[in-house]
Amino acid sequence: MKMNNVVMSKSYNPKSFESKVYDDDLKSGAFKPNETAGAKKFFSIVMPPPNVTGVLHMGHALNITLQDILVRFHRMRGENTLWVPGTDHAGIATQNVVERELLKEGKKRLDLTRDEFLKRTWALKDKHHDIIVSQIKQIGASCDWEHERFTMDDGLSKAVRHCFVTLYKKKLIYKGEYLVNYCPHCMTALSDDEVDYKSVDSNLWYINYPVTDSYESITIATTRPETMFGDTAVAVNPDDPRYKKYVSKKVYLPLTDRQIEIIQDRVVKTDFGTGALKITPSHAAADRDCALRHNLEFINILNPDGTLNNNVPEKYRGMTVLKAREEVVKDLTEKGLLVKTEAIVHEVGHCYRCQTQIEPYLSSQWFVKMKGMADKALDALKEKKIVFYPQKWNSTYTNWLSNIRDWCISRQLWWGHRIPVWYCKDCSKMTVSAEDVKTCEHCGSENIYQDNDVLDTWFSSWLWPFSVMGWPDETHDMNEFFPTSALVTAYDIIFFWVARMIMGSLELTDKVPFKDIYITALVRDKKGRKMSKTLGNGIDPLDVIDLYGSDAMKFTLSYQAAQGQDIYIDIDSFKFGSKFANKIWNAARYILMNIKDREAVALEDLYLNDIDKWIYMRLNDAIKKSIKAYESFKINEAAQIAYDFFWNDFCDWYIEFSKKGLYSENKREKDKTVSVLLDLLEKTLRLLHPLIPLITEEIYSKLPNKKGRLVNLSYPSVDEMFKNEQSVKVVENIQDAIRVLRNLRALIVVPVNEMIQGFVICDDETTLLSLKENEDIIKNFSSLSSLDFVQNKDSSVIYKASENFIAGIKKPADFDVKKRMDALEKDIKITQEQFEQSSNKLNNENFINKASSQAVEKEREKNDEFREKLDKLNQLVKILKES
Repeated sequence: MKMNNVVMSKSYNPKSFESKVYDDDLKSGAFKPNETAGAKKFFSIVMPPPNVTGVLHMGHALNITLQDILVRFHRMRGENTLWVPGTDHAGIATQNVVERELLKEGKKRLDLTRDEFLKRTWALKDKHHDIIVSQIKQIGASCDWEHERFTMDDGLSKAVRHCFVTLYKKKLIYKGEYLVNYCPHCMTALSDDEVDYKSVDSNLWYINYPVTDSYESITIATTRPETMFGDTAVAVNPDDPRYKKYVSKKVYLPLTDRQIEIIQDRVVKTDFGTGALKITPSHAAADRDCALRHNLEFINILNPDGTLNNNVPEKYRGMTVLKAREEVVKDLTEKGLLVKTEAIVHEVGHCYRCQTQIEPYLSSQWFVKMKGMADKALDALKEKKIVFYPQKWNSTYTNWLSNIRDWCISRQLWWGHRIPVWYCKDCSKMTVSAEDVKTCEHCGSENIYQDNDVLDTWFSSWLWPFSVMGWPDETHDMNEFFPTSALVTAYDIIFFWVARMIMGSLELTDKVPFKDIYITALVRDKKGRKMSKTLGNGIDPLDVIDLYGSDAMKFTLSYQAAQGQDIYIDIDSFKFGSKFANKIWNAARYILMNIKDREAVALEDLYLNDIDKWIYMRLNDAIKKSIKAYESFKINEAAQIAYDFFWNDFCDWYIEFSKKGLYSENKREKDKTVSVLLDLLEKTLRLLHPLIPLITEEIYSKLPNKKGRLVNLSYPSVDEMFKNEQSVKVVENIQDAIRVLRNLRALIVVPVNEMIQGFVICDDETTLLSLKENEDIIKNFSSLSSLDFVQNKDSSVIYKASENFIAGIKKPADFDVKKRMDALEKDIKITQEQFEQSSNKLNNENFINKASSQAVEKEREKNDEFREKLDKLNQLVKILKES
């Protein structure tokens, strides 16, 4: 069968085909599970659902890229593959966005009914959902969009209610009045994990509490003087001799008409502060425990919005905490009760969403008992039912589970899964139900109302791997794809999400939700800073796609994504992926331009020479190593293997080697060369496809030997037919000869376009024969006018020894060894100075922090150039000394 030329545009332009390729894949159903193929294995993965509050950032792009690579690899391995996409309702974050919009209209949430507020929130969700889905598609994610889920869709809402009721019946969910972390801005409780601790400049105020019936005072040191209105005791250590005489007496509570008792408790450290502690049970965790031991009164001084309530003196009511603090300090000073003020820096909790300072707050909340579930999750790691990649994250997982506290799951929000509990106004009992309730299950009254709170966002997210499969129902997806195969996620939600998913899955399904947990790197800017809105150093994935294309972005990220190492990039970094895509395009275009009127010949009918066998051996090696890299989640190694094979072995060597056959007068040789090139290109496109899918699909569609769509083809396998170690040795000798001769040309400074005589001395007959058989290739690659095979050295020739032979080139008549050595050493000295100056600059924090990312990157490139030049110069000196 004769072939015709294939038209490919001269230059690589991803905008001309990337979106079309992706759309065509979608239309063809390529991303759906292939359940008719009879695959013995399956591979399933769930996408960590992005919040519906914003747009994707580079961390999302990395995460999606790595998932896509794994999914495409396993799909090509013939496994029945399912990748479930979805989005998260993000309770606090989404509600905050809506409330900010209301403020612009001069309104607050409470100005609307709950239904009116939720209607606006659903509209915002729909808007942002569409944006996020569009972005994920532009990145090229090969997920099954027919399986897309949302954490508040009907199925997941059913799963959430079923989970709540199940755990409640197991007595693992309970309600109680406890001290919780409270955000006065979001007006909701938070779990311990949702509190960010920051170092804050503050003061330690020393306040005198006058002892009753005495002229003496006990001095208390506190960072929160405004909370004194909630004090119900002063505690001292029972072993502290300073305060023995005061025990069981009382003190006047400053700025109030109350008296509180002096108690003894070992919670007080004698060497901390003054050795006396104010006990404020409703606003400090340690104080709450102390109050329970001593049966003290609990006085809450805060309103839900963070202002002081009616339990404080009238003057301070309605003030914010900071304003009240200012007034209390002023009043204490005027009354002579403030002893001194000491500047300190201490850790203060802040809301992880809005960064408002957290207030410890006594309130009635819902909790999940975690200890038993945590023990099961720890056992899963010990028994290797789950494996972290890299394993350094084992300690993060273990430490959190070993020190876990009960999880506060109720949130004082309107957006989210409303707690499925109904209270009866007549009998005061509650009904817990997975279905909506119309009457009290205890007394039959219709005078009931549902709990106003919603569940923590993570309460729906911890069910994600199995709720998206249809749990609690027995579904096809649950039977076929659960437990899922792997999870790809970031380190900062190991405890928020990963550990909770494992606990929830073991408790509710008796299975781990996934075995392999791949923790991705952190994406930083070139200065090593975490990307953030505050610093303005983030990179929008869509900007990268617009500039370089989706493939370029994904390949760059995958190439740099070494396990356990952060990625340092700026917008120019993605030129790397673009250059590689361009190389793929140009190589394919070159091959396809040369197939006209050539006869495609079956490979087994061909006579393959040593160079042909060598490239197939190199391809076999790349396939074996790639499979091993994917299976151990070393995606960057898979990318590097594919890159090195395509750029170095295939393009730089084999395609150049093949030109002899391509331009031969012998028709059989031409047909053989084209057939091998096409076969190699087809196999190489399959090797590259998981890493750089859109360009490989586009090129594959133009091959005369294509078989359907590349996305559905098998990953290339090792072909033992091409196993020939002797051919590898032959080509390695050819390559050595070319490298040596090129180095010698550089040493005597012969222009590339000037032909020169070359010589080879070789005692090994096999090596000599292989070099002679490939003499034309060596001459062509080394720009030689002739290549003579001799037995003895000649003084007019400069030589360099290789492992199996000695190669040399004729020295120009005016070549002066000493003069050349002097020039090389002078060049080395100058380059060494340049390299050291550049290195010092890069080691200077001032430069790194103040210079633009472009300037830093340019300096790094210069540094690499100086290092490479030094290596080459030193190599030339070594050759000259040995010659």
